[in-house]
Amino acid sequence: MGILRIALLVSLALRLGSVQAAGHEPDYSIAGLSGSSHKPNFIFIMTDDQDLHLNSLDYMPKLQRYLSDEGTKFKKHFCTIAVCCPSRVSLLTGRLAHNTNVTDVNPPYGGYPKFMAEGFNDRHLPVWLQEAGYNTYYTGKFLNAHSTSNYNDPFPKGWNGTDFLLDPSTYSHWNSTFQRNRNSPVTSNGYSTDIVSQRSLAFLDAARQSERPFFVGIAPIAPHAKSIYMENVSIPYFTNPIPAERHQDLFLNAQVPRHESFNPGNPSGASWIYKLRQLNVSEVDYADGFYRSRIQSLQAVDDLVEAVILKLKQKDLLRNTFIFFTADNGYHIGQHRMVPGKGCPYEEDVNIPMIVRGPGVPRGESVDFVTSHTDIAPTLFDLAGIPLRPDFDGKPMPLTKDALGRLATSPRREHLNVEYWGTNLQEGLIARDASTGSALGYGNNTYKALRVIGEGYNLFYSVWCTNEHELYEMTSDSYQMKNLFRTSESELLGYNMTKVISRLDALLLLLKKCKGAQCTSPWAFLHPGGDVATLRQALNPKYDAFYAAQPSIAFAACEDGYFPEFEGPQQGYAYRTNGDWIDWS
Repeated sequence: MGILRIALLVSLALRLGSVQAAGHEPDYSIAGLSGSSHKPNFIFIMTDDQDLHLNSLDYMPKLQRYLSDEGTKFKKHFCTIAVCCPSRVSLLTGRLAHNTNVTDVNPPYGGYPKFMAEGFNDRHLPVWLQEAGYNTYYTGKFLNAHSTSNYNDPFPKGWNGTDFLLDPSTYSHWNSTFQRNRNSPVTSNGYSTDIVSQRSLAFLDAARQSERPFFVGIAPIAPHAKSIYMENVSIPYFTNPIPAERHQDLFLNAQVPRHESFNPGNPSGASWIYKLRQLNVSEVDYADGFYRSRIQSLQAVDDLVEAVILKLKQKDLLRNTFIFFTADNGYHIGQHRMVPGKGCPYEEDVNIPMIVRGPGVPRGESVDFVTSHTDIAPTLFDLAGIPLRPDFDGKPMPLTKDALGRLATSPRREHLNVEYWGTNLQEGLIARDASTGSALGYGNNTYKALRVIGEGYNLFYSVWCTNEHELYEMTSDSYQMKNLFRTSESELLGYNMTKVISRLDALLLLLKKCKGAQCTSPWAFLHPGGDVATLRQALNPKYDAFYAAQPSIAFAACEDGYFPEFEGPQQGYAYRTNGDWIDWS
């Protein structure tokens, strides 16, 4: 049997031939190992930079029909770092960026080379799923700085089949470079999202012939901006996304939603954001056009979603397949006076789409408990019956009706931490440096942030590397316009403001360097006696002295990567039942 298995895997590698034209579907052959057919299949569709708060999902009727109406929307799903590569690495490893040390999109602090240097090629999701008996396939964008010069140095592990988009043409939208399995990269003539769709469908055609369960990662680049590389300029600039020709005349009157935070008359936010001038009329017009290009480019993704569901139905695979739809991070266009981009701690950038359809998942439901990208790998492990890894910084998402019902007696965690390091690059022609031709960067964007969402409270708290603070009560201020640190208000949630801040600061102090269970159950480390599990319980007056004694978060410098020695205190205290406290370690 061992020889047969090896032969089948060799056959897979040989038969996954190269395709150079968008209209030609490749012939995929899948390793056929028996004994795992009871495990569910997984389809994971991830767009690039798709917003939740700018209404992009409203322009995707096929997504609504096949996923939202037939599955569950997770309204409080977050990325824990709002930029492509670090977010994808967190998703693939189940670990926060401060534990992967992949914190940027390019070397030296991020990108594909950093992913490899940190040793994750041997320990990420496809490797683990393969070990559990899964066929694995991936098509589209993998990681930033995965390019025609390093695609084989080394090859990514864990995949039975791949069709990777490669830099420098990842964000070209048309005639991009794809690289299959261990073949040389080739230019594929056609529209990038359509090619990704066709190649994923070809894998599903072959998957029905195997008794093994499968994981299919589908990662179109829409609605990411188009990149323009210039000679002698290391950083490209970004212009409008390019839609498929069949969609380029749609939604010609669409505009960026004019919420309260859109290009406000008064400054908002903190750090470099608070210093921004208001966008002028021509810049607002450009922002609207950029927005239209984004939702036009998503129409091909909408077609992809429909094609995948119909293929699963045709192959009788839908009944045992979980389909996840999400984005790597969110996006802003005009909020807080910012030009198009991401990377900020605000809701537009971190609260992102997450829709799940599958066996036992309630149809047409929405839930509002906190989940994050670090929960994805644990969720797939849980569904596949794989023991959870102790180094996961997330926990399985409740998906089925029974699992959701158990939340009444065992509530979900109420917190989420968000982090970022380095420069925030902006996108669009209005963010291009006229003298150099490269994208503009608006200073160092390093911060630690926290969301706490529980019964009777919905809070945001952040500390920037400039040591500026933000605090928003988001039930009354959902667009994060009234920074309570800049007001004279003295109360929050019926308590003294300083008292609430002391709890938030201590919680964020633990989360900014947490590992494993500390990340999912931080109150248990602050209160090992088990008497505190929520912010509301932590506000008990008997803990006032304990929280007043905690060291406060304070940065010594703004760095481009993760250097704990510049990020202030790293150690706080745990409360003991006798009323004193010790180091939480």
